[in-house]
Amino acid sequence: MDLKKYKVFLASVDLGSFTKASIQLDYTPSGITHMMNALEDELGFQILTRGKNGVQLTENGARLVPILRELLRLEEDFSQTVSEINGLNAGTIRIGSYSSIAVHWLPGIIKSFQCDYPNINIKLMEGIRQEVVAWLDERKIDLGLMSYNPEMKFDWIPLKDDPMLAVLPLDHPLAKEKAYPIKNCESEDFIMPACGYDYDVVELFHNEKISPKIRYETFENYAALSMIECGLGMSVMNELITKGRICNVAKLPLQPRRHISLGIAVPNTEKLSPAAKKFITYCEKAF
Repeated sequence: MDLKKYKVFLASVDLGSFTKASIQLDYTPSGITHMMNALEDELGFQILTRGKNGVQLTENGARLVPILRELLRLEEDFSQTVSEINGLNAGTIRIGSYSSIAVHWLPGIIKSFQCDYPNINIKLMEGIRQEVVAWLDERKIDLGLMSYNPEMKFDWIPLKDDPMLAVLPLDHPLAKEKAYPIKNCESEDFIMPACGYDYDVVELFHNEKISPKIRYETFENYAALSMIECGLGMSVMNELITKGRICNVAKLPLQPRRHISLGIAVPNTEKLSPAAKKFITYCEKAF
C-alpha cells in the first residue's frame, strides 16, 4: 500500500491545486499529476477533476477522503508509538484553535513542549468555532482548542473559565459602572462579532432570551474593538479576546455574571497519538 500517493491526494484536495500541493510536499507539479493519474488507474475510477481553477473531488473521491484520513492517522499513530518507545523522537501534532487562544496561550505551551520534544512537528490552524469543528470532523486536526458546547460530540478536556465582558466606548453612560446589564443589549447599537457566527455570544443571548439590537457585523474582533473605540456601538466578548488589544474602550463584567469554558476537544481520547496525548498534558500543566 503506497501511503505516499494518499498523502499527495489529500494535500491536493485540501489546497485545491496540484501546484500548491507540490510546493507544500516538495514535489514537481508534473510529478504530482503523474502520481494522481497512477492512483486513479489503480483504483479504476476518477477521484479528481482538473481545471483552470485547480482540482476538485469527484463523488467517488469524496467517499474515499474520510477513510484515507483515518488510514493516515493510524499510520501516524503507529509511527509515534514506535517513537514513544524510543523516547518520542518523531511525529506531528495538528492543532486547530481560536485565534485568541493561539495568540495568548499556545506560544508559551508550544515553547515548553518543544524544549522537551524538539523533533515533534506542530501544525497550527486558526479559525472560528465552525471551522475548528469541521476540521475535527474531517480529521484534519488531532485536537481543537475552543469553547465548550454541551451538545458537542467530541471528548472534552477543560482548561480554564473565561468571563464574558461588555465592551463599551469610553464615553458610554455606563463605562464607569461596576457591571453592565445584559438586557441593555436589546436597546444599544450592538456590533456582532464573527458575522453573527460567534457561538458563545449567540448562545449567551439565547440562554438569556435576549434579542440584541444588531447595528453592525464584523468578522474580525479587532475591527469590532476599533469600531467600539470610535463610538459606533458596543459588543460582548470573552475576556481573552480583548487581551493585548491597544484600544481605548471600557470593559465591564456582565450582570448577571457569565463565563465560557475554554479547553480541548478531541474526536476520541483513546485514539489520540502519543505526541498529542503528551501535548495535552502540557496544556493542562499550564493552568
